[in-house]
Amino acid sequence: MHPPITIAMASYNGARFIRAQLDSIAQQSVTNWRLVVSDDGSTDETRQIVAKFARDCPPGQVELIEGPRQGATRNFLHLTRQADPRGWLAYADQDDFWLPDRLERGIAFLSRQTGAAIYAARTTICDEDLEPIAPAPAFPGPFTFRNALIQACLPGNTILANSAALGVLQAAGPAAEVADIVSHDWWAYQLLSGVGASIQRDTAQVLLYRQHPENVMGRNDTTRARFARFSMLFDGRFAEWLAQNQQALEPVAHLMLPENQALLKRFGQAIRASGPRALGAALKMGLYRQSRTGTAAILAAAAMGRLRRKQSLP
Repeated sequence: MHPPITIAMASYNGARFIRAQLDSIAQQSVTNWRLVVSDDGSTDETRQIVAKFARDCPPGQVELIEGPRQGATRNFLHLTRQADPRGWLAYADQDDFWLPDRLERGIAFLSRQTGAAIYAARTTICDEDLEPIAPAPAFPGPFTFRNALIQACLPGNTILANSAALGVLQAAGPAAEVADIVSHDWWAYQLLSGVGASIQRDTAQVLLYRQHPENVMGRNDTTRARFARFSMLFDGRFAEWLAQNQQALEPVAHLMLPENQALLKRFGQAIRASGPRALGAALKMGLYRQSRTGTAAILAAAAMGRLRRKQSLP
C-alpha cells in the first residue's frame, strides 16, 4: 500500500468546471487520498460546489480551506505546506479532468524509488467541452538541473511527489514565497533536480487539459504560444523569472548536491553578467532546453544580455 496522497487543488471562481474535476478525482483507481481545496476568495459558486462534494465523500476526505489570495502560484505553495509530510503530494488544477489512472501511474513509479522522487506526465489538450485537440508535447529528456534552470518541463497538474521530495518542497517553500516565484511546478523541478531526486516524465497522457478563456496558463504548443514565449525571452520577463527563481533557490542551496550548488552559484553570476560573459558562462555550464531551437534561443538571449534582470543594469 502506498502512503496517503494529499491532492492539493487551488481554486478561484472555478464553478463552471470544478465539479467535473472533482468527480474525476472521485473516480480514481486508487482511494487512499485526501483532497485539500484552497479557495482564493471565489465570488461564484465554487465553494458551495466543493462543500457539497465534501459531504458526498467519506468524512475527512475533502477539506476546504482559505487561500492566501495572492495568485495561483502562492496558493499552491500554501497548499504544499498543508500536505501530510508522511505522505505523498499531487497537485491539481480546478478545471482539468483526470483519467482514472492519473494517480496509479505515478504510484507505480514512486513505489520503486528509495530516495526523493517526482513523477509527471503528458496531458491531452482539449477544448472547453473536453473534446481532444492534440496531445501535449513529449520531451526527450534528460531531466536535470542544467535543464531545469532555464526550462519548466514537469506539468504541475500531473505531478506526484513522494514524502522525501515533499519534505524538500516544504523546507524550501518559505524562500519561494519571499522570492515571489512565478511557477510552482518550475520551482519544484529546479529544486528536486537540484537535490538529485529521481524524475520520471511519463509519455502517457493522464488527464484532459481544458482550454478556455479563464486559463491561468494555457497550452504552449501553438505557433502563437511559441511566439509569445519567444517575446518573453527578449522583453525582460524571462530574466525577471530567472532572478526570482535564483532568489528562491539560493537560501536552500545546502539541500542540493555539491555539483548543483556550484552550478547554481555560477548561474547566479551568469544572469547578472553582461551579454558576452553570460553567453560564455551558459556554454561552459552546458545549459540546455528540450529542443535545439529552444537552446539556441536561450544562447541568443544570453548573448544579447536578455537573461539579466533590468534592475541589474547600470
